[in-house]
Amino acid sequence: MLQPRTWLPRTHGSVRLAFARRGGRTALDVLHQAGAARVRFPRPAQGCPPEAVLLNTAGGLTGGDRIEMAVALGPGAEAAVTTAACEKIYRARDGDAEISADLTLAPGSHLAWLPQPTILFDRSRLSRRTQVELAGDAHFLGVEMLIFGRQAMGEEVHRGAFRDLWRVRRDGTLVFADTFWAEGAVAHMLSGRATLAGARAAAMLLYVAPDSAGRIDAVRARLQSVGLTAGASAWNDLLVVRATAGDGRTLQQGLGALIEDLSGRPLPRVWQC
Repeated sequence: MLQPRTWLPRTHGSVRLAFARRGGRTALDVLHQAGAARVRFPRPAQGCPPEAVLLNTAGGLTGGDRIEMAVALGPGAEAAVTTAACEKIYRARDGDAEISADLTLAPGSHLAWLPQPTILFDRSRLSRRTQVELAGDAHFLGVEMLIFGRQAMGEEVHRGAFRDLWRVRRDGTLVFADTFWAEGAVAHMLSGRATLAGARAAAMLLYVAPDSAGRIDAVRARLQSVGLTAGASAWNDLLVVRATAGDGRTLQQGLGALIEDLSGRPLPRVWQC
């Protein structure tokens, strides 16, 4: 007699990158990739730092899948890390899809952490953790974008579970902690005026640098011109932007202009694909 199948294949992947500054230029120092996680290094634009593009060869994640990423920058190094496409989180039979990112910045380094949006499907489950450890004079620019069902595809996210945890430490001291957690009737929770007011796409942008307070006025002016519902705050060398939009494309395009302002660099080329 055939026994019922009680397990499904799971996706596991890990990436570990380190960049070091040598001879006045930043170069790849460590590369480890395993499982479904892979990295590509396109030729950067003239005068721009190295760019790493992360890929999930499984094409998406569901319950029980796990992706782990670690990026370290040595003293004075500069790099940009992005993803080849939007990460898709599919309906989960059991368990959570798990994504973790550990980012370490040595003195004088600059990291732009610019993954493309995460698309959540109905009844998906995702637990994501991002930890940033940086020296006092390092510069970090990071963004996370969520799309609750693609409007153009007629997708709706009625139920599911999502937890996005951020922790940032400067010189070992916790300076930023944020957790976005929604579980159960997600559509109902996010329809309220105090949450997303019915928006399908939401983002958080974080800029950690000694000059963050001096850039708040320019950031607010840019946000007024890009058609997003957004706000920005700055304190303790942190600048935080929260934004929502009716669809993911509008959100990504609007934030793209702000990212270029803050980084002084063009967006990764894969963002144009």
